[in-house]
Amino acid sequence: MSTIRNHVQLIGNVGQEPTITNLESGKKVARFSLATNEYYKDSKGEKQTDTNWHTVVAWGKTAEIVEKFVEKGKEVGITGKLKTRTYTTDDGNQRYVTEVVADEILLLGSKSDK
Repeated sequence: MSTIRNHVQLIGNVGQEPTITNLESGKKVARFSLATNEYYKDSKGEKQTDTNWHTVVAWGKTAEIVEKFVEKGKEVGITGKLKTRTYTTDDGNQRYVTEVVADEILLLGSKSDK
């Protein structure tokens, strides 16, 4: 049962070029936005799209895969977990951020995609 606690699976399109950061410790971290779409028909029978945006963070080897192969528009599958962190802004307000910490990234789409 513990393997399904805090487990996220998403398939979507990368919204912006990933940001890669090399930390002083030698670790690498990648961040990018991921858009997931849900489709439904409204009361008039017209197809509608609901898009949700997620911030994805990848560390180590997973970040290296993101750096080499992931770019804006690319369709990817993500498995990982949700992580919420807090920070205080310069004006003293506390903010909360929820991110998807990626354990695995699956590159989707055809090989002809850039």
